[in-house]
Amino acid sequence: MEIVIKIVQLLLSLSILVIFHEFGHYIAARIFKTRVEKFYLFFDPWFSLIKFKKGDTEYGVGWVPLGGYVKISGMIDESMDKEQMKLPPQPWEFRSKPAWQRLIIMLGGVTVNILLAIAIYITMLAAWGEQYLPTAEVKYGITVDSLGYRLGLRNGDHILSVDNKQVEDFAAIPKTIILEEAKTVQILRDDQKMDIQIPADFISKLIKHKSPEFIAVRFPFEAGKFTVGSPAQASGMLINDKIIGLNDSLLIYFDQFKSSIQQYKNKTVQVMVLRGNDTLRLKVNVPEAGLIGVYPKGPVNYFAFKEKSYNIVTAIPAGVVKTFEGAGNYIKSIKLLFSQDKAYESVGGFITIGNIFPSTWDWAAFWSLTAFLSIMLAILNILPIPALDGGHVMFLLYEIVARRKPSDKFMEYAQIAGMVILFGLLIFANGQDIMKLFRP
Repeated sequence: MEIVIKIVQLLLSLSILVIFHEFGHYIAARIFKTRVEKFYLFFDPWFSLIKFKKGDTEYGVGWVPLGGYVKISGMIDESMDKEQMKLPPQPWEFRSKPAWQRLIIMLGGVTVNILLAIAIYITMLAAWGEQYLPTAEVKYGITVDSLGYRLGLRNGDHILSVDNKQVEDFAAIPKTIILEEAKTVQILRDDQKMDIQIPADFISKLIKHKSPEFIAVRFPFEAGKFTVGSPAQASGMLINDKIIGLNDSLLIYFDQFKSSIQQYKNKTVQVMVLRGNDTLRLKVNVPEAGLIGVYPKGPVNYFAFKEKSYNIVTAIPAGVVKTFEGAGNYIKSIKLLFSQDKAYESVGGFITIGNIFPSTWDWAAFWSLTAFLSIMLAILNILPIPALDGGHVMFLLYEIVARRKPSDKFMEYAQIAGMVILFGLLIFANGQDIMKLFRP
């Protein structure tokens, strides 16, 4: 069921993005009285699932859910309609319009994607506001996985700054370290300030790392929910019990208990819990998995999260800033692909994109991810690769500067080359997804 929910969210998000992207081309073409022959969600080789015609345009839904398209008259695009290009140019065709109008038509898709992201962020901020955990509120320190440990961080460290700059939002610390290619992290350990030097190959190691949460927040272990057949519940543990130890060891934090319990698989242990003012010792049978079937209460129960409220007016500039910060961060992540060893291993296709959606339906998460994907689609589409919008823009800028068009034959060859590149990238990205399923 979780996989189905992820797939439905992915298809819905991509459908929204494709419709708005293609609508950007469509509306710009209509403004300049350019005929749009087809407007399709998904591709329709051989047949379409739904189609109808209104005016000069055929609208429809294809059966291959890999995107969508608008077919503009008199334009060399993925349809490769050479017969139309052999006929004399007509006033309503793309090729008959001035270069500046054609440039606006080609920029219509990415422009609408950026505007869509802004609109989503404005609506989300006005409706739900923002909530984040200030770094100064992380009073119990951090927990780190194996990569964070190799970085030099330890469980219980308090992060003060990154490259001597304070990071207000704790969740932004890993992103700041990665995207800003930070050199140092300032921490407090056992009341002593320290500088942790970040190794030059850290980003490369992170790319190969399976878990992105190499730094997380540390919190106490208080029973919040039991699994079905929970050994902890069977021992008499109750919701809100505070787990403080294991056998004779005092373990007050969740990460400490989770690590220590692994030593007692298929054994019976005494779990110390604090219930009100009473300290109890519960005998728990630890199964082979090394888990006792109890979920901790989340960080929201232990820390003062900061909340920002917006009305529709104050949400507008905040939404614009959030969009362009997201675009800047995505451009930095693309840069890392070319500056780090074997960074291509982090590239993924539809499985990777689908996995960023939560396994339960959450509208806030859905719209936030859709806004991010809209930014991503805009940036990728503006890359100067033939067959993408950016390729057409590149040739139009050449035409404006050189005052002459590239030949139709050249444009045909460029379109073919671009499609080969795009299909190659598509195969590579999704091939990486498949390889990750089998990679140890």
